[in-house]
Amino acid sequence: MDTDFLLTSFPSLETKRLLLRQEKLEDAEAVFAVFSDPKVTQFHNLDTFIEVEEALGVIQRRAKRFKIGCGIRWGITHKQDNALIGSCGFTWDKQACSAEIGYELASAYWKQGIMTEALQAILQFGFENIGLQFVVAEVMLNNIASKKLLEKLGFQSQGVLKQHGFWKDQYHDLEQFILTKVESNIRLS
Repeated sequence: MDTDFLLTSFPSLETKRLLLRQEKLEDAEAVFAVFSDPKVTQFHNLDTFIEVEEALGVIQRRAKRFKIGCGIRWGITHKQDNALIGSCGFTWDKQACSAEIGYELASAYWKQGIMTEALQAILQFGFENIGLQFVVAEVMLNNIASKKLLEKLGFQSQGVLKQHGFWKDQYHDLEQFILTKVESNIRLS
């Protein structure tokens, strides 16, 4: 997997409606707005934010993961105003040329095709520019919207991983989905 160029320069991606870019400390209020909504954090492995400092911590952790080469997380913004409304990205396994995908979006923007548009862009980037061979996603069983999104993008369920996640003081069964590079060429081109 060729990620050397990623470590020196954060790639911005552009779609019809969106600009995917690196989050900045100035985005802390926007990140806080996303994660202070219990509808967003319901299926996320973190608690609903109550202080903006929590958002600063997320931005700093994401920047550090990019800097050390273990992942990338784009802030999702509308082109016209550059306002941050969510994020998406990968944590990768360089030896396996694979990645796990993650994402969230402010609830005011749900059901508008925004996350589909953003994920298509990063999946294409991951397969064509990074050299990923497959991408996995793990989703809580009652997160129906996320499952439908992944299926729309061509991901296929690999089954349920019992008690695979632990957060918010409890274990969670997670459904694992996979999209291979071969299958993605059909879907994303």
